[in-house]
Amino acid sequence: MQRKAKTNLRKAFTLVEIMAVIIIIGLLAAVAAKNFLGKTEDARVKTTQANLKVLHEAVLMFKLDTGRYPSEEEGLLELVVEPMDVEGWQQGGYLESTDIPKDGWKHDFIYQLNPESGKPFVIISYGADGEPEGEGYNADLYSTDAY
Repeated sequence: MQRKAKTNLRKAFTLVEIMAVIIIIGLLAAVAAKNFLGKTEDARVKTTQANLKVLHEAVLMFKLDTGRYPSEEEGLLELVVEPMDVEGWQQGGYLESTDIPKDGWKHDFIYQLNPESGKPFVIISYGADGEPEGEGYNADLYSTDAY
């Protein structure tokens, strides 16, 4: 009778193989996280630009109905709360909600009458950092640039 040679079956991974798999998984996770975070910030910029357009249009409609722009003191609040000194204000306000939207980073928008640009008004988001000026995602976004 012939005996079959026993084959040496491998039943475990070596430490080097385990380390290689962990490193590969870590690299893939880092790449995925970087891509995801970049898309999140891009979405915040797009959301802010869309809100700037909506607010800009609402201010223009306010002007058409009342004959003046919202005051700087009351600002965008006049789009949802009827001011005492105007006639022709649209019942229900100029926005679909009773709240003034915030930018993509949850900061309040800044409303200015007669800014340096020479336009009648501008609505500004100071970007991710909430501070004037800045670059990249910290750059200021203006309602007059949303068109």
